[in-house]
Amino acid sequence: MAACPRPRLRGRGVSEVTRNSNKRSNAGMDVTDFPDDLVQTQAACHATYDALAAPRPRDTTALRRRLLLLSVRLWWHPYWETVSSVPAARSALRHLARAHGAVRAA
Repeated sequence: MAACPRPRLRGRGVSEVTRNSNKRSNAGMDVTDFPDDLVQTQAACHATYDALAAPRPRDTTALRRRLLLLSVRLWWHPYWETVSSVPAARSALRHLARAHGAVRAA
């Protein structure tokens, strides 16, 4: 019995949809002017998460409740209704808040 030949995949096994997905989702995406409260909430979320990730965190219940509250504020912020690509904007916000937090720590 002869083995069936494997189909040749273009682009090293990566589909065209996967290869172009980032291009499509970020098309026309230039989000840099987030509301200050949104950036501060994201930065507080990062700080709370980092506090939880530290070795032997104190008062984990309060930190988890704070993280949940901040996550809800981030998720339901009215700003998300104004952008065309919410996933890309959320990613940009996370990167901006991380950079903002790094600058504050320096």
